[in-house]
Amino acid sequence: MSHDGVRLRAVMRSVAFLTAGALAVPTLAACSSEDESGKPLAGQDIAPVGRDLVADGGTLNWAVDDVPETLNTFQSDADDTTTRVAQAVLPAMFRLDAQGRPQRDADYLESAKVVDTEPKQVVLYKLDQQAVWSDGREIGAADFAAQWRALSGKDSAYWTARNAGYDRIEKIERGANNLQVKVTFSRPYADWKSLFSPLYPKDVMGTPDAFNDGARRKLKVTAGAFAVQKIDRKDKEIVLGRNPHWWGRPAKLSQIVLHAVPLDKRAAALADGTVDLAEIDPADASRIAVAGRAKGTSTPLQGASPTSKDESKNESRQEKKLSKKQRKALATYVREQDALRAFTVRRSFEPAYTQLALNGSEGPLADERVRRAVARALDRTELAQVVLKPLGLPAVPVGSHLALSGQAAYADNSGALGGQDTMEAQALLADAGWVPGGPLKDKGEKAAGAEGKKSKKADDESEGGSDGQYIVGEDNKDPQDHTKKDEKSSGHGGEEGSKHLADGKQYDGRKVKQGGAPGAYAPKGTAAPAGAKTGPLAKDGKPLTLRFVLPSGTGSESLNAVADSISRMLERVGIRTEITKVSDDSYFKDHIASGQYDLALYSWPASAFPATDARPIFAKPVPAADGSLNVEQNYTRVGTDQVDQLFDQAASTLDEDESAALVRKADARIWATAGSIPLYQRPQLTAARRTIVNAGSFGFQTPVYEDMGFLKKGAHPSASPTKD
Repeated sequence: MSHDGVRLRAVMRSVAFLTAGALAVPTLAACSSEDESGKPLAGQDIAPVGRDLVADGGTLNWAVDDVPETLNTFQSDADDTTTRVAQAVLPAMFRLDAQGRPQRDADYLESAKVVDTEPKQVVLYKLDQQAVWSDGREIGAADFAAQWRALSGKDSAYWTARNAGYDRIEKIERGANNLQVKVTFSRPYADWKSLFSPLYPKDVMGTPDAFNDGARRKLKVTAGAFAVQKIDRKDKEIVLGRNPHWWGRPAKLSQIVLHAVPLDKRAAALADGTVDLAEIDPADASRIAVAGRAKGTSTPLQGASPTSKDESKNESRQEKKLSKKQRKALATYVREQDALRAFTVRRSFEPAYTQLALNGSEGPLADERVRRAVARALDRTELAQVVLKPLGLPAVPVGSHLALSGQAAYADNSGALGGQDTMEAQALLADAGWVPGGPLKDKGEKAAGAEGKKSKKADDESEGGSDGQYIVGEDNKDPQDHTKKDEKSSGHGGEEGSKHLADGKQYDGRKVKQGGAPGAYAPKGTAAPAGAKTGPLAKDGKPLTLRFVLPSGTGSESLNAVADSISRMLERVGIRTEITKVSDDSYFKDHIASGQYDLALYSWPASAFPATDARPIFAKPVPAADGSLNVEQNYTRVGTDQVDQLFDQAASTLDEDESAALVRKADARIWATAGSIPLYQRPQLTAARRTIVNAGSFGFQTPVYEDMGFLKKGAHPSASPTKD
């Protein structure tokens, strides 16, 4: 899943997001439509202008998380920067529009359509006659065929991360001429538009050695508006230059330089001129907002310009009390604030959502009634407000696991589970045997949740020992009182924006128990037992305590705030939570993927091709030959045969409307199982030099690299861009 199908299946971006900083921004209104899919909650924010207003030349310095280990998007360690490079330098048959829907890329395709369905599905691609690789060779059937063979899954010598769709191709052949490519499928495939985006040259896909190693550190042959000029791992940068063989609209920029800059260093990098464009956290967004106001309001001591001599003297005395190190830090801050006035914050939503995951493999959450009770205890609107309201973004809960508002498959199916209802949550818990005030075993014995299976490694990773772990609901203490005072708090962290904890690998074959979902639903309207005590619940001598695992690194503050709100909501129905904070590096692989948690917060990108991309996330886990459980990417371990069948039907239905309807039906079934609860769409904040146009927070749409650049001197942005 991803911004444009280029990175989706290789990179599953993960967890935590930005701190909810106090950024003063205008609220973006949510859109509505008779179309069930609606419209995106917020549009792009890229300062769009016509190409005639963009200066020719210049270098755009763009902050990224790291120099990627591979430039091959189909390998398991591909990351967000791999995708960014591929978008700029390689062909893509289809790219996403502002509503997250695939559109033909006219620079490569004159047309692409299904020309036969019986006896087999056949798609005919007609390529642009000018489309050539940077070595002068025409893009053609040989490239399509090489990519199919590499990704079909039939040759294990190719170390591929995914082959969905390519495994349904029966053959690829030349059409009536060199510009036509005919692809025949062995089985109908609805998501055929996801294929060959990006398209690599046969030089890369032709042999296992070239695929596995040749494209990891360099791309000699490309076919985009830009080409890879240099990869400098010492200085941590990738230089993309204009492609002299490009036949489309010439790139406005001479170069794009991708600089690896940690999230917590980006404000400084913006201020010192190292980068011009960078995704940032709300804390840095607030700094830029403050810097944009009148001079004299940008220092932490001053706040507003002093209005009297007494105030000036008081501030002077305060500064004199600072140590030499503090005065130096203050001076640096003031200089940076002055430089940050050259930037603005562009904001939208990422094509991704944050969810509460409930591990249904064992413990109390193996009972579907308990999972449903957790879901019914949550006020999702309130949780969305925790993150989005301070940013001025619409705090609208996400209603689908498989698409976001504006995408073809989107519909709010949350009604299949139901909204916040304390009485119903308590009734479900009572039906499952969890009663208030039940007798408890000695404290030395394990509670009902997952804390008993915690490893020593997890203990070591919990920051500060006991400070990294606390139980919400014990002794009626407010969870906020237990949080670590010195927790780092500026950035996307674990990632909800920058750092990728999910490395793209599928953690198959983990030795985990297979859990079911026993029990029936509580009868509608069933109330909790009359006169029942309030407080923690217990069953068989064990309290109902769920282990809530969270990342502890930079950028985890808002995620922790959401977790605290969830914990308080669960406490109201008698469920205690033991919050454990672990390092970012181990959060996903050692805890989420391996099932060492009860509750967790992490994110999935929304795909334009959910029938293909979302299936492994929600597929029913199956026992492997060695006795382990193959969960693919379904880290909640909750799935049903019916959901799998609906995905299969949607992927094989060539009628787009019917396929979307099947996806929506699958989503309703996923809601009903209560394995994961979508909460909110993730915000996207981008700092951009004020003169940069056609770049910023892109939302769903694939960036148009050839149109990015700097505004001509004396020009003013137009209301709507035009193309020459």
